[in-house]
Amino acid sequence: MFESNIEKPHKLTATGRENAQITGVSEVLTFDDGGIVCRTDLGVLKIKGAGMRVLNLNTETGALDIAGSLDSFTYDNSFAAKGKQGVFGKIFK
Repeated sequence: MFESNIEKPHKLTATGRENAQITGVSEVLTFDDGGIVCRTDLGVLKIKGAGMRVLNLNTETGALDIAGSLDSFTYDNSFAAKGKQGVFGKIFK
């Protein structure tokens, strides 16, 4: 969705289970009300929850602020390889 060549350190700060601030985001791969998947310098970060919203996205600094009912944060390197397939890679499995 957005891609940046930033070199900022990755940091994840959750406030309760309602808000999170993430830095070091180089790309947002997908998002909807059930979750957000983004690429960081530590790997692909999957955030699951309900009523998820992107409050702020700064493509220059790699900062992402989100809100919703946050259920889990998972780093997944296998998603990174699948994400590079593109449209044709997904169609012709």
